[in-house]
Amino acid sequence: MYANQQIEQLDMDRMRELQLQRLKKQLRWAEEKSLFYQEQFKKKGVSHEDLHSLEDIAKFPFLERNMLYQIGAMDILTIPISGILRFNVMQQEIGEITKLYTNGDVAHNVEMMTRCLVAAGITNASIVALQGDLSDSRLLDVQYALEIIGAAVVPMGTDYRQWLRLMESVGMDTLVSTPQLIMQLIIQLQATGKNIADYPLSRVICRNVQGVQNPMQRHIQERTKAQVFNLYEPAEIGMAAAIFQCEAHNGYHIQEDYFYPEIVTFNSDQVVTESHQMGELVLTNLMAEAMPLIRYRTGQAVMLEEDTCSCGRTLRRVTTPFSFM
Repeated sequence: MYANQQIEQLDMDRMRELQLQRLKKQLRWAEEKSLFYQEQFKKKGVSHEDLHSLEDIAKFPFLERNMLYQIGAMDILTIPISGILRFNVMQQEIGEITKLYTNGDVAHNVEMMTRCLVAAGITNASIVALQGDLSDSRLLDVQYALEIIGAAVVPMGTDYRQWLRLMESVGMDTLVSTPQLIMQLIIQLQATGKNIADYPLSRVICRNVQGVQNPMQRHIQERTKAQVFNLYEPAEIGMAAAIFQCEAHNGYHIQEDYFYPEIVTFNSDQVVTESHQMGELVLTNLMAEAMPLIRYRTGQAVMLEEDTCSCGRTLRRVTTPFSFM
């Protein structure tokens, strides 16, 4: 199933044309509106006018993860606060990060999330439990996308007593959560003499904050007897749908109309051009309004796959060096 078949099966050449068009606009927007990018581009000696092809993105500076914790959100921000629809402040191990969103940013995130959920098999007949704090903007995107699909949404919150009550009273077929909260649910059910595998869960969608890989995936599959899908949602990107798994489970599709991916050699600026070669995933926003990320180094080790997936999607995929399937 597809949420946006026109994009998800778009011809590669047409996708490159769309990416170049959007990348030019994104770089111009960032340079003209953001103090941070004005300074970064000036230090590098580049301008948005230097981009004539997608490969020219290599001329622009990288955005390192630690930089987002050292600079203020207002320095990256491209619009007045009056144009902001949503604030999200997240505490991370290395510090606090603030993400701000316009109405357009939220709409784009929900569109991408809708694709992810449909790719995992969710329909208007699904009953989906959301485990976690809805003050997290990333979880709100999931709820809005589910409502667009027409699925029944069951917010479970963070209180384990609420989890246990809802597990008994509502027959959820899908659980959306972090691996850590899923394991807490399994343990709490076990403490009451219950086995999560006895409930009608057929699908678990893991929101992975730390990395693309989910090291608890095998254990979660064994305990729930459900199919597990993974979403990569680092706080720095501020959303959970940049890359996603389809029913084929053959890597992670990139939302290429919203993100331009690069693979670069670790600890260097060298872009990897050979296929099936491992490197660090670098992502550049193509449609961000409030806080664009230009050449953000994710720290994730992946390979870029360009062949068409067996699911029929032409969106390129990234694969990881280890599998917990």
